[in-house]
Order: sequence, then structure tokens, then C-alpha cells
Amino acid sequence: MSSGEFSSPACFLHEVDAGLNDAPAPSNDWADVRLWRKAKRQVLIERRLALSPSDRAAAQTRITERLKAILAETPARLLGFYWPFKGEYDPRALVRLLHKEGMSLALPVVAGPAQPMIFRPWRPRIRMALGVWNIPFPAEGEAVQPDTLLVPLVGFDTAGYRLGYGGGFYDRTLAMMPARPHTIGIGFTASRLRTIYPQPHDIPMDRIVTNADE
Repeated sequence: MSSGEFSSPACFLHEVDAGLNDAPAPSNDWADVRLWRKAKRQVLIERRLALSPSDRAAAQTRITERLKAILAETPARLLGFYWPFKGEYDPRALVRLLHKEGMSLALPVVAGPAQPMIFRPWRPRIRMALGVWNIPFPAEGEAVQPDTLLVPLVGFDTAGYRLGYGGGFYDRTLAMMPARPHTIGIGFTASRLRTIYPQPHDIPMDRIVTNADE
């Protein structure tokens, strides 16, 4: 599947609440786009954190079901995932199950500001350290290259472009990888935007998975 192509277009049929896309569009200037994204990022994170326990549990279950189906259809040799942050979909129960089934797993490590991330092998009970924003990562291990990545989304648009936290870590990492992994962006339906006003450095996801009904 090529970049920006999705197998489940119905996940884009649900518009976010009024207000996210009603603000005036930024100019093509990166400084304006960056300010626009900052404002949208704050709204989307607050909305995500405000999900009720029941809504979060239902969304979590739906996304997990979809990811299981995708990975059963196209298994990963080495799956890169993320440690959840600020109300993101939590993949930890899923990856523990995948580990029991024999799948190899890896977590990203932030090497430094404006540098691509590296990935280290992960397994349950491995020794962890705290990194940027106190997000855990494997404390040791050689760098590995996942062939499939689960990528968290603050926001996303219909072309598969991702709104993250503004550090540019995933875009920078994907651009520098010797072999481009298959990228699966994961977010809640309410994080959808009509566009993030993509810039030359933005890299679209190969697939977006949400909790939307199909």
C-alpha cells in the first residue's frame, strides 16, 4: 500500500466538532502554519484527555481489534510501537500479546534535539529508563530497524498527514531510515482534521487506524 492510501476510508467520515477547522487558514509560511498547528494541538490533546472512561475503553477495544486484524493479515517481522502519553491509545496490552505470539518488538529512543530517533528491542520486564517528557525507553540494547511502526497521532488529515507534538521526531526518523517501514498511524476519530497544511518535511502515514465505525 502506498503512502497516503488507506484501506478503511470510512474512518474519515466523522467530522470533528466545530471550531477546529473554522479558524482562518494559515498562510504558506511555515511560521504561520506552526502557530496554527500549536493551537490545534492543544485543543486535540485536551479533547483526548477529556474522554470518559467508558468512551476511552470502547475506543481502545475497537482500535485493538483493528490492529490485531491488520497484523494478522500482514505480520511484522519487527514491530516498533510507542509508550502512551497524554491520553493516547495504549498499545501495551496488544504488544504483550504479540510478544507471547513470538513477534519481535522495539521502542523509540530520542537521541537528542533535532536528531532522528533510534529503536531498541523491547520485551516485558526489560530494564527501562526515562527520556523526553519522562517517557520510558529500553535502557540498553543495540539499535534495530523495525519494518512496521505504530505511530501515535495528536491529529491527522484525509491525506494521511500526521499532527504530532511539534518536535518532528517521527518525520526526521522516517526520512533518515535506510528502509522505510510500513507506518500505521493511530488516533481517535475526534482527532481528524480536514488538513494539517502539510509542509515539505511532513511524511504521510501509510495507514490510519481509528475507533470509527465502518
